[in-house]
Amino acid sequence: MTDEYKTINGKGEGYYTEKRSKFLAFAHHVETQDEVKDLLAQYRKKYYDARHVCYAYMLGPARTDFRANDDGEPSSTAGKPILGQINSNELTDILIVVVRYYGGVNLGTSGLIVAYREAASDAIAHCTIELRQVEERISYQFPYELMNGVMRIVKDTNARIVSQDFDNTCQIVLSIRQSEAKELKNKLTKLRELFS
Repeated sequence: MTDEYKTINGKGEGYYTEKRSKFLAFAHHVETQDEVKDLLAQYRKKYYDARHVCYAYMLGPARTDFRANDDGEPSSTAGKPILGQINSNELTDILIVVVRYYGGVNLGTSGLIVAYREAASDAIAHCTIELRQVEERISYQFPYELMNGVMRIVKDTNARIVSQDFDNTCQIVLSIRQSEAKELKNKLTKLRELFS
């Protein structure tokens, strides 16, 4: 299990045309199914006159939450080729929507597969792909006198402070690369043992 994954930053657009059918492709960075639903609703509203609004998405660093939808196209001719592009680029936290305007000429199943694949590919080509780390959040409570020790550990491990509350009992929430989380927890536990 690696603690890195590839996703896109922001949004990218692509285009493909075949026998007067137009395929408009839009790739978005998304992190939840609610974001996916909202974007799909926006595209269906904006392109209400389009014949099909097909899509595929992949969520989460483990790449286990995904879906492909043909929206009335013959089975596996739209959503699957879009998802195929997501997979071949090893991306996650991404939604690709392909809007089709019918040109009056049937493309056949192989023509549709090529069209949706190429449109999705073009959208990805217009995105910035970035490598991100899977992070783990660690919540830690400590007495105020351990403050300097805790801050030294935060600095040494390059943990990111998500939130902090310094009172009689201090609380800090840290985010750190998953592969380094165990080491951070061990250091914080040892610090507490030194003072107890």
